[in-house]
Amino acid sequence: MKNKISDLNIQNLNSKKRIFSAIQPSGSVTLGNYLGSLKNWQEMQENYDCIFAIADLHTLTIRQDPKLFNENILKTYTLFMACGINPEKSLFFIQSHVAAHSQLAWILNCYAFVGELSRMTQFKDKSKKYSENINAGLFTYPCLMAADILLYDTNFVPIGKDQKQHVEMTRDIAQRFNNLYGKTFVLPESIIPEIGSKIMSLKNPDKKMSKSDLNPESYIAILDEPKIIINKIQHAVTDSNSEIKYHKGELTGINNLITIYSCLTNKTLFEIEKEFEGKGYGHFKKIVSEIIISELEPIQKRFKDFNKNYDLIKSYYNKNSEAASLIAQEVLARVYEKIGLLAI
Repeated sequence: MKNKISDLNIQNLNSKKRIFSAIQPSGSVTLGNYLGSLKNWQEMQENYDCIFAIADLHTLTIRQDPKLFNENILKTYTLFMACGINPEKSLFFIQSHVAAHSQLAWILNCYAFVGELSRMTQFKDKSKKYSENINAGLFTYPCLMAADILLYDTNFVPIGKDQKQHVEMTRDIAQRFNNLYGKTFVLPESIIPEIGSKIMSLKNPDKKMSKSDLNPESYIAILDEPKIIINKIQHAVTDSNSEIKYHKGELTGINNLITIYSCLTNKTLFEIEKEFEGKGYGHFKKIVSEIIISELEPIQKRFKDFNKNYDLIKSYYNKNSEAASLIAQEVLARVYEKIGLLAI
């Protein structure tokens, strides 16, 4: 007998355009993650059929402490719910709980070329960063990502600018397969926000904001206390100027703070410049701190509430993984038929 949440989600995934997106489980969500992805995901739930996942299999390309990894998966799922992802409105599951992701990834490995995989920027970057562990999973990572997207007949993939190459490769693999066997996969398109797709480090605006940064002053975590947020924003780099002015095409600290403020208030860059005309960096940073704290306070409260109810969280990810499996198996069966594998 199917559960109510599975039934509800599958019935909802019919008429609207479909979105798929996933984030790896670090156990900590930064303000950059929230503004670049989660805040947009929350809003998209109203207008699209949304499918979201904790991409735990992707994380295995880097060696993990098993106990901490397990805790991080659960904590990240809970944090995403606190950030507004509603598992009764959207499908929100854990990637490793849906076997079709690994099954389709292997098939897509056979339709991706070594040359195109070796040109992926992420593979080059991580090969340098983790030179002692350049594993095959790191190399074929884009095939698993392609499987994630293609399994759900995805129309749109909301991403940051640094992920565009992966969606383009997904389209290339899907088109290659379609050319060989007839229309099988939907070709997904990227959605890249004009503002906020890439929030930068508070200490080094040349780098993306990341929890893995060795300097904790470089990022704001969703669960940071107000006094910590105030301190980090106060000590954030700006530039040599004193005006609250956005310098288009440049990676400056003041651009980054203006972007954060714009994402949280929905004000345009022009409106922000007018609002703070004649004001100094100190005043601007105070206001930015206040708006961040105001945004994160209800999220932190919801996280504390959810965190007390493990059974509820477990019921959501189990039921949603079951619902996702039913959809994914339909697409996988279509692929099996096209290439001649026996039906499951």
